[in-house]
Amino acid sequence: MFGAFRPSQTALRGLLWLRLKAVDNVIAKVQASGVQTLSLVRYPPSLLAPEMPARDKYTVFSRYGRNYRMGIHKVPHWTKVTSRVNPKGF
Repeated sequence: MFGAFRPSQTALRGLLWLRLKAVDNVIAKVQASGVQTLSLVRYPPSLLAPEMPARDKYTVFSRYGRNYRMGIHKVPHWTKVTSRVNPKGF
């Protein structure tokens, strides 16, 4: 969207928070139903949105970025891939 109604970074950050909360709810419901999938087996159970530090919610590891971090909004298809697990030390 362009013009006066263009979303700001603050508004987009709020949308990310709601999306993380919705993803956590869906994963909890699927696990409670007893369905076993490979993606659920690989999903780390301790990484819920309220337990994650803000640095990991809004940035991801990047070997080319300054301080090895870049904003999550710069990741292609960031709404479709999990970015909750970073390399050790980052």
